Amino acid sequence: MFEALSEKLTGVLQRLGNKGTLNEKDVDAALREIRLALLEADVNFKVARDLVAKIRERSLQEDVLKSLSPGQQVIKITNEEITAILGGGVHRLQAGPTRPAVIMMVGLNGSGKTTTAAKLARHLKQSGQVPVLIAADLARPAAIQQLQTLGRQIEVEVYQDQSGKRTAQVVSDGIKHATSLGAAWAIVDTAGRFQIDEELMSELADVRKAASPSEVLLIVDAMTGQEAVNVAQEFNDKVTLTGLVMSKMDGDARGGAALSITTVSGVPIKFMGTGERVDELEQFYPDRLASRILGMGDVLTLIEKAQATYDQKQAEEMEKKIRQASFNLEDFLGQLHQLQKMGPLSQIMDMIPGMSALKGKVGAGALDESQIKKVESIIYSMTPKERRNPDIIGGSRRKRIANGSGTTAQDINQLLNQFKQTQKIMKQMNSGLGMKALSRLLK
Repeated sequence: MFEALSEKLTGVLQRLGNKGTLNEKDVDAALREIRLALLEADVNFKVARDLVAKIRERSLQEDVLKSLSPGQQVIKITNEEITAILGGGVHRLQAGPTRPAVIMMVGLNGSGKTTTAAKLARHLKQSGQVPVLIAADLARPAAIQQLQTLGRQIEVEVYQDQSGKRTAQVVSDGIKHATSLGAAWAIVDTAGRFQIDEELMSELADVRKAASPSEVLLIVDAMTGQEAVNVAQEFNDKVTLTGLVMSKMDGDARGGAALSITTVSGVPIKFMGTGERVDELEQFYPDRLASRILGMGDVLTLIEKAQATYDQKQAEEMEKKIRQASFNLEDFLGQLHQLQKMGPLSQIMDMIPGMSALKGKVGAGALDESQIKKVESIIYSMTPKERRNPDIIGGSRRKRIANGSGTTAQDINQLLNQFKQTQKIMKQMNSGLGMKALSRLLK
């Protein structure tokens, strides 16, 4: 996400950071490039203009220009101002006084509303709460079936009624059903349209009255650019939103909608969808996204993903292997599988400080998920003895493994070299200081 914008902003700010002193001319030249980069990313014109004006005002203060590291101060100011336009602090779901608390999901067709409802249900379930999904999209024939399929996948109850009742009555009955199950949340998947019309808004108003939701979340497609901002404004005017969910944030669109939407609509972003899988929904942290955009990484989200992927037993076993320097190719493959569970490799790199800048410099294959499949084929074509002791793999063994995996001897050499580099890192970590740091991270 934001790859083009991030590349341009980090380039500009890196040049500023390398300067020993700054003057007004330096700041203005950099801000012209930043403003152009924002506009090219489809950020709202007024938002881009105001953002640059605030950065300029703060950057030209005497204490900044005369500081020991003025360039770093400007980077810090830029980070803070981008965080502010993204909404400032984190905005969490508000449960309200009743149980179950009702979340009403609204949006246009194609925005990912039904899938997001299931993602949100999974998110709440993972936090130890009991959600129930209510299939209230009676206009789209496949919507109920889709929600039922997703419900089975995440093991969450789905209430549906196709007896011909009005939508508002189905929702009321669904909330009663959720109450009988002792659910903490009832998530209502409402109908959408391909455009905003009176019929849609009238139905949503009826559902809102019947459900008395504590949250009304609009799902907006991040890939639609400024149209997403317009949609958010119209929905907010007609049904009063409490929050936004930006879907398809993993797309290759310019992404300016996310930077504009809260400032223009006045509605905070609460979640963002980072992929198609049901586990690819993240709580929206403005400061973390600002850091990603500026190439500073997002270590907190990376740690959260790692903690969700690894259990305590796995962490202890890996720590033991590193301590005993017994990390082998079976472990290497296992770590690649764990990394896959955390999400696309390109997104993981965005979270590691300094790594986003390397994405364009490494070969495309280095971030290609198909590369992991190739590694799997190679390792599975080895004998258990070869996996545990790769040093015994000579020329004839390489040829046999290449034939068995449908690869070349060069591919085998490349994998073994990568593995040796990993082993070196593990040996470096096998020191008192390194092991203490690893233990803190994994626990």
